[in-house]
Amino acid sequence: MASAGTIAALAELALPTVSDPALRRIGSKLVAGTRLDQADGHAMYRSHDLLGLGALADAVNRAKHGDVVTFASNQHINPTNICVLRTTCTFCGYARLPKEAGAYRYTLAQVLGEASNAADGLTREFHIVGGLDMQAGLAYYQEMFRALKSNFPHVHIKALTAVEIAHIARIEKMSWTDVLIALREAGLDTMPGGGAETFSAAVRDRIAGKKLAGADYIGVHRAAHALGIRSNCTMLYGHVETLDDRMEHLQMLRDLQDETGGFLAYIPLAYHPDDNELGRELLRQGQATGGVDDLKMLAVGRLFLDNFAHVKSHWIMVSQAVSQVALHFGVNDLEGTVVREKIYHAVGAHTPQAMTLDAILGLIRGAGKIPAERDSFYNILRTFDAAAPVPVPA
Repeated sequence: MASAGTIAALAELALPTVSDPALRRIGSKLVAGTRLDQADGHAMYRSHDLLGLGALADAVNRAKHGDVVTFASNQHINPTNICVLRTTCTFCGYARLPKEAGAYRYTLAQVLGEASNAADGLTREFHIVGGLDMQAGLAYYQEMFRALKSNFPHVHIKALTAVEIAHIARIEKMSWTDVLIALREAGLDTMPGGGAETFSAAVRDRIAGKKLAGADYIGVHRAAHALGIRSNCTMLYGHVETLDDRMEHLQMLRDLQDETGGFLAYIPLAYHPDDNELGRELLRQGQATGGVDDLKMLAVGRLFLDNFAHVKSHWIMVSQAVSQVALHFGVNDLEGTVVREKIYHAVGAHTPQAMTLDAILGLIRGAGKIPAERDSFYNILRTFDAAAPVPVPA
């Protein structure tokens, strides 16, 4: 992690580019080493000085990571789209009821067939998430993880959101901790951050009334961190949430990170309205998120979540172009060379389902940054260009 002095020095260099007085006050707090509060978050979201906000976030990011931008060679496996919340999560276009057209649940052979791309040794991570399927309990995932580890021992398993862990615990009548221990013994390495949506109870009542409560999402991650299982975290934005909701969500994430230090990365996820009930309603009202909000979400995350090392842009959701710009708005990590992502494409993502190594290198280099491949714990495996020193004034 960067020293407070380095962050202060680079923030001071960025201040002349900031025109908004509210952002200049926030920049002065960064220089002084004073922690930002929720009122600062509101000011950042409301500011029209987008470039100034980006300059501050970029300064903090460069203090922590220089110009290096990491990515992982990963493959998404979505083993089932059958979900008990099919009729209550109005923002989802992926889930199906068991007998509904398009419903599927992979057999073990199908999982291994989809994972076979990893046989070349280049894939380093399986990202496994799916629906809340009553027939996909603990034994289903234990068998899957053991088989994947047996066939692809070099591949890290990042699997099952907090919502899925709680679902398995409920149907197996086990505690979250006991489920996590059993899955870890079967091969689970880390957890993804999906399922957080927005923690506000009022928002969840509107978009996902029966989904795991925000406090329970935090509780599952707390249980994982206590076992040494690191995880990511997310926020779904651009639907019916308010700025208060966003800031309360970020505060809960920052508080747990203060407590456990178990989060690896923060990943804001843009809501896609194209193929779901909520989206049709919002589009009729002319509501939709855009690139400015995407960049603000990343920059505010970098500045408010001061105890997080990594902020990731999910190019599948916001486009490759916005993710490239985001590399100057506090982002140090990109979703990797994904293979066959299904969930976000089911709700309207128009991005490719995969990105080649050459494409992701070109995207990072095009932003004037230095590409580096990482493992799932953010250890650098190889850097593709020479790193330049971070300019810090004497």
